[in-house]
Amino acid sequence: MKAVRIHEFGGPEVLRFEDAPDPVLRRDQVLVRVKACAMNHLDIWVRKGLPGVKLPHILGSDVAGEVVEVGDYVTGVKSGQRVLLAPMQFCNHCAKCVAGLQNQCSEFTVRGNGVDGGNCELVAVPAVSVIPIPDALEFSPAASVPLVFLTAWHMLVGRAGIRAGQTVLILGGSSGVGIAAIQIAKLFHARVITTAGDEGKLERARGLGADFGINHYQQKISEEVKKITSREGVDIVVEHVGAATWDESIKSLKPAGTLVTCGATTGVTGVIDLRFLYSRQFSILGSYMGTMGELYEVLGHIFAGRLRPVVDRTFPLEQARAAHEHMENSQMFGKIVFNP
Repeated sequence: MKAVRIHEFGGPEVLRFEDAPDPVLRRDQVLVRVKACAMNHLDIWVRKGLPGVKLPHILGSDVAGEVVEVGDYVTGVKSGQRVLLAPMQFCNHCAKCVAGLQNQCSEFTVRGNGVDGGNCELVAVPAVSVIPIPDALEFSPAASVPLVFLTAWHMLVGRAGIRAGQTVLILGGSSGVGIAAIQIAKLFHARVITTAGDEGKLERARGLGADFGINHYQQKISEEVKKITSREGVDIVVEHVGAATWDESIKSLKPAGTLVTCGATTGVTGVIDLRFLYSRQFSILGSYMGTMGELYEVLGHIFAGRLRPVVDRTFPLEQARAAHEHMENSQMFGKIVFNP
């Protein structure tokens, strides 16, 4: 098969479009022909070098495609079915997995990180990862759903316990997680404030339901939040930017507010005055991907049309370098998708 692989860590130049061995199907697996694979910032981080990645390596967490072959032990999946894949892998038999807490499994990893991903023509995956999709959902939008919508759902619903009437600040409203979080917050009838780097992106975020937009290059986030909320602050901050916005995110919280974070795109250090933390009774929550139950829950809203993925641009697989450069230049609104 054709695949994009890295044989060393580095910039976009290390991406190689080349022949790779076809996957060998186990009896408990499903072979899927990849029709679309969406990019995430994780692809950039793995390409630059993360511990535990074995080379050569195939990137790509979010896959949609057609079932080619089904292992002898697999039931409920048929050749020719249109499917998307859960963006993670786990043992499926430990105490955490059988309790439905797959993201706490000791073997949990994200597809395209600890195991090969979908920047290729064929993937063999455990049957539990395979989820049929409606005929009306095209492959590129389907591939744009799993990682970011699962992550945003787990952050807002599973961790922060969002409630109707709350005010939510969503950092990076043009990112995959931001786009998903805006829609999920509006699904719960929350008031949404979001940030982006230009007016065009803010206008598109408003089109998804955001009530207020802050240009983080021209405005100070916490000051604008205070103006919008009459100095009260927000109930929840959805934080995934990291060092560049951490202080502003903390300052934007109301007393007893909740900050939930799933990433650190701009750096891993976040400093907080502990006196400020306890006296204002903040909750600071970590959030990592989500569970299979949560994935099915959010997919129900996608399939019903209540939430919708946004595709920024598609690339053929052989143009992987251009796609990575497009992401690193922060030019996108929505997901970048490969079509092998």
